[in-house]
Amino acid sequence: MINEKYKAMLGEKSVIRMISERAAARRAEIGADEVFDFSIGNPSVPCTPAFTNAVIDLYENEAPSALHGYSPSVGITSFRGAVADSLNRRFGMDYTEQHIFPTSGATGSLAHAFRAVTKPGDEVLTFAPFFPEYIPYVEGTGATLTVVPPDTTAFQIDFEAFERALNPNVAVVLINTPNNPSGAAYSAATLERLAGILRDKQTEYGHDIFIVSDEPYREIMFDGAAQAYPAKFYDNTLTCYSFSKSLSLPGERIGYVAVNPRATDADVLVPMFAQISRTIGHNCPSSTMQLAVERVIDDTSDLSIYEANMNLLYDALVDLGFEVVRPSGTFYIFPKALEEDANEFARKAMEYDLFMVPSDSFGMPGYLRLSYCVETEHLRKAIVRLRQFVTEVYGERE
Repeated sequence: MINEKYKAMLGEKSVIRMISERAAARRAEIGADEVFDFSIGNPSVPCTPAFTNAVIDLYENEAPSALHGYSPSVGITSFRGAVADSLNRRFGMDYTEQHIFPTSGATGSLAHAFRAVTKPGDEVLTFAPFFPEYIPYVEGTGATLTVVPPDTTAFQIDFEAFERALNPNVAVVLINTPNNPSGAAYSAATLERLAGILRDKQTEYGHDIFIVSDEPYREIMFDGAAQAYPAKFYDNTLTCYSFSKSLSLPGERIGYVAVNPRATDADVLVPMFAQISRTIGHNCPSSTMQLAVERVIDDTSDLSIYEANMNLLYDALVDLGFEVVRPSGTFYIFPKALEEDANEFARKAMEYDLFMVPSDSFGMPGYLRLSYCVETEHLRKAIVRLRQFVTEVYGERE
């Protein structure tokens, strides 16, 4: 007999993927130039040439046994060391390779982190708006996800709501900064306050509370700012990262978990991750990806394009009368819909071949997520179409 749980999930497909599929079908029908797809966060800038050259050099010159053989269950030591050295230089940390575990992107890192520091029945707190896939990620471990309502003025943490939600069942606080979908980045003040509350609660409850920090957009920050590093503020932090966005490598599925060296049981968590891999069939990303990324560990693609796109789209949305918080990073923007039902707004927009994601699944109805990782000239055309849609359906707005 097949597993009824996963069969039932067939009716709960990702809204983001469904809208992306509709946009793809429409492109096949009328051509890509006339379809404006804001649905999926697929990096639009090419990977850095240094990465491509690294892969070519590895295939031409590396011994096949090293390149194509099994990597150790905890990953390739040189890759782990390169990640540790980079984090130490950039953020003033003191990782060693013993604190780094390579994973198949951020999803793999979250899967390991949750399993390492929760047990069935524990509670994971996160903050709206949040990436919808957190629900199956957490529930797949036997833990439950509780969503703290948002501070909609800036999408920082509503600390009064957070403290009301805290209880002795909480084992993990899951943060995502810069945030998908809002584009907001937690400030150092926000992270310091969060850390202080959790230190107090650990003492009060008599058990550890871990921060699992989901950071795939860490390098995409605007206005010359840098994301404050959450693990710098709180010892019990597991940092989950992916090179998908920084190096434009989403299809290569390469990331890591970094264990704060001062975390409880820091010396055993990475070996535990290897044992978790045995239960979920993870078994590390490819050796090629580990060795290639090791060579370009501090490089990024040309991420400035996202800031240029954000400014274009933000200005257009404000001009059209949308309520919207200006993003601090990522390649998403999160305006309030022009009517109460964001799903109905998104449906009407599709009639103009504008594809955007309504926010219900992000834990915050009434908003829209727009991904602007598209060619800038195509975005300019999209803004013209968006203006046409808003004017014809909702009238001239101030």
